[in-house]
Amino acid sequence: MSSTSNTTTISTVGPPSRRNTELAMLVFAVIIPVFAYANAGLALSDEMPSGMLSYGIGLGLLAGVGHLVVRKFAPYADPLLLPIATLLNGLGLVLIWRLDQSKRLAARAESIGQVYAAAAPKQLMYSAMGVALFVGVLILLKDHRILQRYTYISMAAALVLLVMPVFFPAKFGARIWVTVGSFSIQPAEFAKIVIAVFFAGYLMVKRDALALASRRFMGLYLPRGRDLGPILVVWGMSILILVFETDLGTSLLFFGMFVVMLYVATERTSWIVFGLLMSAVGAVSVATFEPHVQQRVDAWLDPFAAFKNGTSDQIAQALMSFGSGGVFGTGLGQGNSDLIGFAANSDFILATVGEELGLAGTMAFLLLYGLIVERGVRTALAARDPFGKLLAIGLSAAFAIQIFVVAGGVMGLIPLTGMTMPFLAYGGSSVLANWALVAILIKISDTARRPAPTPAPSTDAEMTQVVRP
Repeated sequence: MSSTSNTTTISTVGPPSRRNTELAMLVFAVIIPVFAYANAGLALSDEMPSGMLSYGIGLGLLAGVGHLVVRKFAPYADPLLLPIATLLNGLGLVLIWRLDQSKRLAARAESIGQVYAAAAPKQLMYSAMGVALFVGVLILLKDHRILQRYTYISMAAALVLLVMPVFFPAKFGARIWVTVGSFSIQPAEFAKIVIAVFFAGYLMVKRDALALASRRFMGLYLPRGRDLGPILVVWGMSILILVFETDLGTSLLFFGMFVVMLYVATERTSWIVFGLLMSAVGAVSVATFEPHVQQRVDAWLDPFAAFKNGTSDQIAQALMSFGSGGVFGTGLGQGNSDLIGFAANSDFILATVGEELGLAGTMAFLLLYGLIVERGVRTALAARDPFGKLLAIGLSAAFAIQIFVVAGGVMGLIPLTGMTMPFLAYGGSSVLANWALVAILIKISDTARRPAPTPAPSTDAEMTQVVRP
């Protein structure tokens, strides 16, 4: 007599680690900037750049170290984040080096008594420091959920970072820098990560209360009056940043990230509506009495009038760069975006992309940024814990908002904010902060994609015998 028994098992087989896929894409992420470097050198001087070999080896070493650490400490992480960040960082180095060769920028610096120094070597050093920070985060952050313990400590740290620039002299009309001697840092770049940690921890605890609605008005569920407190406090802080630091970019980033995370936590569209209305009211109110903000708004409304009267010529020059680039661009090293002058390699580096790589190249860069945001959102959807979901969506939202305000300001869609394009623009603070941001996303994605542990064998089942006649 025979009997058939059905056995149900819990599958612990997860998705493949995809580390070899990541390695293959990293090879292309290094080769493409090296070819771009050679292209720019040939266009500028009809010969290969002398530092091309060392640049390729250096970028390859940075990518290789990052990959080995991910393979060891985050083996199931998303395979796209590191290659895309490496590609953007490498192409940013090429664009900065190309602008370093500009004789016009050197002549303009000498005309105002400044010593013109190449920015690409410094940016390469900042990139190495950024990868070192990336490695440190992956090694030291054993589990992203540890950050939840520091919810209110992160709030205090974020406030310190945001307030620090008030006590230092303004640069070019905005107080966004902390300068000590020759050393300077932009605290807002790091504050966006710390603020995301606080918002994730806070909203995870308070989301049920914030999701309650008191009444319905014009198709929207309005929140209770006492629950408006958090958004009013954050709105007030963003206005204070805008007033005392005249930093429109940080104010928009700070408030926008909170509203997005609030919407994700509560699923209430009314928070988005309130956020947009309050941000518009705050920006318009400050622009009426703050000269620096008003000047940027005027330059946005009529950039060519500002160009003619000498108030501000950068936006007009950037628009002309985009216009002359056409669909496919003039070619690397063959544009005139250096006419922008100050901040050509930082705030306005996207104008160089638009002129020399055209609409096609600009869209390619924006798609790369969009892929980072998409992988961050995918990580949030896959995360098993609510804190990880909110933290991943907060970091992705901060990255996306920064891309929007920078690209929108350079293209004339919104007033110029003074922020820098992540990985692409010159600036140590931006490179360091964004490599840390990518490291945290990689750590969250590793936890989300990691296979479930094998269930422990049941001793009772092994000791039980069924005797059949």
